Amino acid sequence: MDLFTPLPLTRGKALPHRIALAPLTNGQSHPDGSLSEEEYRWLLMRAQGGFALTMTCAAHVQAAGQGFAGQLGIFSDHHLPGLSRLAQGIRKHDSRAVVQLHHAGMRSPRNLTGTRPMCPSAHEKYDTRAMTLDEIERVIEDFVLAAQRAEQAGFDGVELHGAHGYLLGQFLSSTINQREDEFGGSLENRARLIRHIIAGIRQRCNAEFQLGLRLSPERFGVELGEMQQLCGELMASEDLDYLDLSLWDVFKNPQGQEHGPGLFSYFADLPRHGTALGVAGKVRTPAQARQCLDMGADFIFLGRAAIVDHDFPQRLREDPNYQPTPMPASPEHLSAQGVSPSFLDYLRQFDGVVQGEAPGPMTMPS
Repeated sequence: MDLFTPLPLTRGKALPHRIALAPLTNGQSHPDGSLSEEEYRWLLMRAQGGFALTMTCAAHVQAAGQGFAGQLGIFSDHHLPGLSRLAQGIRKHDSRAVVQLHHAGMRSPRNLTGTRPMCPSAHEKYDTRAMTLDEIERVIEDFVLAAQRAEQAGFDGVELHGAHGYLLGQFLSSTINQREDEFGGSLENRARLIRHIIAGIRQRCNAEFQLGLRLSPERFGVELGEMQQLCGELMASEDLDYLDLSLWDVFKNPQGQEHGPGLFSYFADLPRHGTALGVAGKVRTPAQARQCLDMGADFIFLGRAAIVDHDFPQRLREDPNYQPTPMPASPEHLSAQGVSPSFLDYLRQFDGVVQGEAPGPMTMPS
């Protein structure tokens, strides 16, 4: 399979090829969550550069669910003008426009939201309180309303952020989620929140509106076997257009296993029932992207590679021997790629991204 073969999805327009922009935290939105000129430029450059799908950073569906400063918001109609402009700009370049929907849950900093974080269960370590059933129903409704706003703004679809230990992932975790009602206990119960959100979006958005889900198959308190089971069930339901697996490293083995099948193989062999399977995690070169397709992925999400080269797909299409810009990259190069000063400050905390910086304490997931 060639990277530039179109990818039909069950609903809506096909992806023009197999290279998508991963949802990347960039800290460029205004304090009220509205789109800034810097964030518009950053995303529009990726659409202009030929990405088949251009996804926003995680956009919070509740003010109390904000996870980081400068986060894009989609919890109010106040955000619609900026979102509409963004959707129109992305789609003008034949890139599918997608908003990632997010709630940070226990990882919502109190200094940003002004409220105590909420979580499936109370956790003294994180100073979180357990959500009431009414609050769970409110979260479901707010995810669905956010999807409706995205559709109203003109986006092709949304992706639910169920990865990296945020609220949806917190419900999936048998260690974090200690509830004893219908949203806790068995995997079926812990996945109920996600299923209700999916059902609500399918009921209230257009039949051609595209819906994806990002999951982490390990780390963040989730178990590989359970995530494999859940992915199989979700693909069999045919409610999703794609699954986006954030593997941290597409080519790694499962945690604690030095030998045997690679992590992605646990999902590549599942019956897909028309659901496309995307992967993300340390895919930085054309050769690695092609290897992902050979391993069974339908498409690839690029993170770091898209930061340093806004036109990665376009350059690869024009030159099969194209080699991406090496990392770490200079601040001047990153600025030319649409990275604003605030985004650059954020990137400085990660190892191997910005040239001339001391190694950061964190690694980027994609």
